[in-house]
Amino acid sequence: MSAGKILVTGSSGHLGEALVRVLREAGRDVSGIDVLPSPFTSVVGSVADRDVVRESLAGVTGVLHTATLHKPHIGSHDRQAFVEVNVTGTLNLLEESVRAGVESFVFTSTTSAFGRALYPGSDAPAAWITEDVVSLPRNVYGVTKTAAEDLCELVQRDSGLPVVVLRTSRFFPEGDDRDDVRSAYEDANSKVNEFLYRRVDIADVADVHLLALERAAGIGFGRYIVSATAPFTREDVAELASDAPRVVARLFPDQEAEYARRGWSMFPRLDRVYVNARARAELGWQPRYDFRHVLDLLKAGEDFRSPLALAVGAKGYHAVSTGPYTVR
Repeated sequence: MSAGKILVTGSSGHLGEALVRVLREAGRDVSGIDVLPSPFTSVVGSVADRDVVRESLAGVTGVLHTATLHKPHIGSHDRQAFVEVNVTGTLNLLEESVRAGVESFVFTSTTSAFGRALYPGSDAPAAWITEDVVSLPRNVYGVTKTAAEDLCELVQRDSGLPVVVLRTSRFFPEGDDRDDVRSAYEDANSKVNEFLYRRVDIADVADVHLLALERAAGIGFGRYIVSATAPFTREDVAELASDAPRVVARLFPDQEAEYARRGWSMFPRLDRVYVNARARAELGWQPRYDFRHVLDLLKAGEDFRSPLALAVGAKGYHAVSTGPYTVR
């Protein structure tokens, strides 16, 4: 990829802001587009507006497409809005990128696209989730993200535009969307637990996006899971579903004492494990914030979040008026 201009969509959001910050610090020419104004947004407008997209792509060589309606918007936006932003918006960007001669395109998707495959049932082993698992979307968010992924593959095949799809796990700083988890666990406790199997730090997410942008031309089309490196093997899945604390204590003998000191507890069972091996192998990604690193930070009395995560902070989600994701 050349050292040309990079367009970041969703630049007022969590990941968009993080990417603009990192690119600016690296001295890159970067532009941001979002429906909300911010210090990280150059163009205020929607990716669903093709004219805005076309104008935003002038002189751009690489696109980082993070703009989306998220799962929390299900309660505040209808299905048509999800289609317009997540599907039409992505198609606009893909087709206009082809016309503009863009050299590489990275689409931020979600592990939520796996949908029902993530919930094996109370008596089943934890699901071992790789890119080969078939997606079974549970809601309009998952449906529109998988549809957008399919458009990415279609346009790449028809036009040759190099496209990489990144299915990211949780990196949002807001509280858990499940009432039972928020009531039973301190927020930091639940987030640290998740680094074992379904969470990733935003600094590592930003790193893999930039690597994908660099390597897209050599890949053509690729789809990757982006989550902290899990410490488990496939042989652990049955025990993770029945007694996760036992597995974790065996792998991390110092975990129990640190948790006891904080009054924390491990989740009794894990229902899935995200496997990031393909992203590490093919993109050269080396995520730093795994459970071992996070536990060491806690033991040293430090914040378990990266400096980038702390700088971006919590934003809420625009136009969401209820629940833990409400914009404040």
